[in-house]
Amino acid sequence: MRPGMIHLFRKACWGGIVCVWMVAFPIQATPAGSEVSIASLERIEVLDLATAAKVALAENPSLSAARARVEQAAQVVRQAQSGYWPQVDLSASASRVELSERELAPQRALLALGDPGARVKNPDTYYQSGVTANWLLFDGFARRFQLAAARYGEHATSAARDDAQRLLLSAVTFAFLQTQLAQENVAIARADEEFNQRLLMEAQLRYDVGAGALSDVLNFQVRGNIAQSLRIQEERSYQVGLISLAALLGAPQGRLPEHVRTAELDPTTAQELLEPRTAELVQAAVDRRPDLRQTDWIVRQAEAGVHTARAGYYPTIFLSGAVRGERPGDMGFDKDDFGNNVGVGLNWNIFAGGLTRARHGEARARLFEIERIREDTRIQVVSEVRRVITQIDATQQQLVLQETNARLVQQQRDLVEKEYKAGVGSLVRLNEAQRDLTVAQAQLALARVALRVAWYDLQTATGQIVETFQVR
Repeated sequence: MRPGMIHLFRKACWGGIVCVWMVAFPIQATPAGSEVSIASLERIEVLDLATAAKVALAENPSLSAARARVEQAAQVVRQAQSGYWPQVDLSASASRVELSERELAPQRALLALGDPGARVKNPDTYYQSGVTANWLLFDGFARRFQLAAARYGEHATSAARDDAQRLLLSAVTFAFLQTQLAQENVAIARADEEFNQRLLMEAQLRYDVGAGALSDVLNFQVRGNIAQSLRIQEERSYQVGLISLAALLGAPQGRLPEHVRTAELDPTTAQELLEPRTAELVQAAVDRRPDLRQTDWIVRQAEAGVHTARAGYYPTIFLSGAVRGERPGDMGFDKDDFGNNVGVGLNWNIFAGGLTRARHGEARARLFEIERIREDTRIQVVSEVRRVITQIDATQQQLVLQETNARLVQQQRDLVEKEYKAGVGSLVRLNEAQRDLTVAQAQLALARVALRVAWYDLQTATGQIVETFQVR
């Protein structure tokens, strides 16, 4: 494989595994091991698509938020895992108690009778400390399915992050190619401007020596001004494209460094004119699309929710124990100040007005809903792939026609220019030929970009765009 290209390939099929393939694009790869960020753009002058994609993946705020959501989901899993462990609590307190005269009367009566255990100290300070432990032994498998739901949620969130990468790369490729198109149109308008400027100088020389007409001079002045106006418009479009690209790349100031420009639009490759293999690409999309994997995990999460709701029909068994101590007057606890208890408890809800049944029914309805959503998502994915393949077929035909037409119009313009300079061609015909050439070149650039966008749309639809830019 030639460096800097994503080549067409097919993987061998073993055991029914679907072959996948990708189309080649002239992508300049960033050197291996190099760090890519907004700051690194200060060191380059020509921004290629591969670098733009890596910067976007590293700096885009929405993608960073998606990564944070994955971490949140991982912490939810850890929370669910904690339910399998006993809960141990340590407590301590100190309180000053002043009893009423009525509360003190029994103590004083005992003291009067000579009871050695009677105490009359009011107010007094009481110190307490203790350790309690509770361990849930059985809850109808609710913990098991809550943990499973949390893990499925983590997988779904990871798939959502991958899908965010897929969509971000799609947006970056579209913005980058639109910027390249504007840059190409600037070059076309500048060439038109230079052509009219060159003929204006020749017409002016002929007019100065009395061999040409003033109308020719004025004609090329007008045509040159029109070309200059178009160039200014296209330069504005190019700058707007850079601003849009900078936003996707996460540039803090909403713009790229002044010296950075996008790479020029590459010629069409032979691979771009190949016919897509519909069946293989559809299957690749079904197997690889992150949003489909996300719906699969959400369905499994909903299934775990059904089992969790069903746990309400079962009893709850728990083990509890405590060691508590209390001492008045000072904190010098000894063993005689402590007591303990250990017990096993059981709770079993027999009737709650149909609450458990309603929760179970709600969970089953949610599962049915999500299964239908998954099926609809799959249908939409397949439809998207087929729609993009149809678009590729149309743009391929248009590109071939535009390439042929551009060559013919270029040849025609050159012949008409020679005829005009030889004095056997009309100025009107030259204007028409130059205008046709400008239009043909612009249409060729548009067709080339449209085909390349369609191929990237196909990679987006199949989920292969992530591998195109070697996302890890």
